[in-house]
Amino acid sequence: MCGIIGYVGDKKASEVILEGLKALEYRGYDSVGIAVMDREGRIRVKKDRGMLEEVSKKVDFLEMDGFLGIGHTRWATHGPPSFENAHPHGDCEGKVVLVHNGVIENYLELREELEGKGHRFSSQTDSEIVAHLIEEYRKDSEEFEAFRKAINRLKGSYAIVCMVEGKEKLFLARKNSPLIVGFGNGEMLCASDFTPMLKHTKTFAIMDEEEVCVVDKAGARFFDLRGNERKKEKVEVKWSPEEAEKGGYPHYMLKEIEEQRYSLKESFMADVRKASGLVEKYEKIDVIAAGTSYHAGLMLKYLFQKELKKRVDVVIASEYRYVAVPDKKTLVIAISQSGETADTLQAIKFAKKHGAKILAITNVVGSSITRVADETVYMNAGPEIGVAATKTFTSQLAVVYKLAFPEKDFSYVADEIARVMEETGEKAKETAQKLKFAKSVFFIGRGICMPIAYEGALKFKEISYIHGEAYAGGELKHGPLSLIEKDVPVIALVQRDETYEKMIGSIKEVKARGAHVIAITDSKEIEKVADEAIVIECKEKTLSPFYFIIPLQLIAYYTSVERGINPDKPRNLAKSVTVE
Repeated sequence: MCGIIGYVGDKKASEVILEGLKALEYRGYDSVGIAVMDREGRIRVKKDRGMLEEVSKKVDFLEMDGFLGIGHTRWATHGPPSFENAHPHGDCEGKVVLVHNGVIENYLELREELEGKGHRFSSQTDSEIVAHLIEEYRKDSEEFEAFRKAINRLKGSYAIVCMVEGKEKLFLARKNSPLIVGFGNGEMLCASDFTPMLKHTKTFAIMDEEEVCVVDKAGARFFDLRGNERKKEKVEVKWSPEEAEKGGYPHYMLKEIEEQRYSLKESFMADVRKASGLVEKYEKIDVIAAGTSYHAGLMLKYLFQKELKKRVDVVIASEYRYVAVPDKKTLVIAISQSGETADTLQAIKFAKKHGAKILAITNVVGSSITRVADETVYMNAGPEIGVAATKTFTSQLAVVYKLAFPEKDFSYVADEIARVMEETGEKAKETAQKLKFAKSVFFIGRGICMPIAYEGALKFKEISYIHGEAYAGGELKHGPLSLIEKDVPVIALVQRDETYEKMIGSIKEVKARGAHVIAITDSKEIEKVADEAIVIECKEKTLSPFYFIIPLQLIAYYTSVERGINPDKPRNLAKSVTVE
């Protein structure tokens, strides 16, 4: 996830864009750049690796003069943070310059085609190929038509803002990545969200899927990808700057839960081809991870053993060197959201010392884990500000599913997640009202639901400060039943699969001791057994973890809020654990 902004009007573009990028830096902060068209119609670009403040001091963005420009703050997905990979990107002659947020799935194929026609590339990014495609189509088409033709060639996700030398216009395109147009007084803006534009306007149009737009200082025209013009409704937004920073949400955590409908689209586009080759090659697989990533590792074990018939051990990273016996025949899959988790890095070093091959799954390009791994898969979740992992967990699951089912297309899951949020949001609030005074909450599941029960319990306790514990349903009679008494809440994850009858038995077991059972399930029949149920229609049984985790995240969030706790900053915890 990156932040993009564009401006055309009578103000100094570099000032407007620099100010806007400060509001967008939460979307990416490994490199930054601005392009401005000067009064002679020439485009100047300044960019570099690093955070906005340090790069701004280094290159002096405000030295650029002009009334039209674009800016970008990057979260790397293709190519490590560097000057070359920083946006904006241009064509061979620097006459077409653009910024991009998203992932172009077919960029390698397009790059090879363009290189065959003599185009020269200066970066490792997927974004640069779009500028060269436009350049190629400009040979026999005017600017907008060339832009539209280029966009029609792209597969994947994109929010693109483009400028062409000598043209006082911005060309926009959007698919699966947000892009909003702001209508000012004699000026126009566009950006990834409302935040950077609110000082200039309160009137906006939200671009639709597979839509293109031409913007000049007088207004904007919208078109579908075939070039048919569309009418567009405008909306008025009256947020405060603080509200806008979180997209109108009261907390980053809720915003990031909602963002899963977008982040999952990009995560399911992760390139796992080389990683799949490694998985196929090795019979001995160890997974090392901590916290939420450990639960993603448990899901990996379940799927690899069930679908790929691979034997997998999942070990908490801090324990790995004490219990594991890696060797040259071992593939170690290290999962870390930040790529900086100290326990995981130490476990990797131990495994490498004994000859193991390392496959990393992480969200941060250029992080420490990527420098010690033999192969890396990037989750493409974008920055996550809240300490409690939400969208990075489902992005980890997306990569795991791609590795387990390399031939399947799961892109529709993101839209399903949006539906689940709408259907379960109110019920999650009601549940939180009932749980806020609890002393302990137990989570139970079996089979594919077990890792989700563990993750649900972790989310709940880390931000509500209420004890939460997860158990396999079959383990209740081996100790935990002694803790069940009248009105103790038990959240049961029940799927209509081979575990269904056993889970009904587990529910009856705790109800017989007085527990209040809240079921999250794909079966309406469970309403007859549990005290209450959140029923979710799942298109595929194997994908239920994506469906069931959403109400668990929402229940944790709303319980925290009900108790007057800031869920973004739980006590004693940090986003990235960089000490052992």
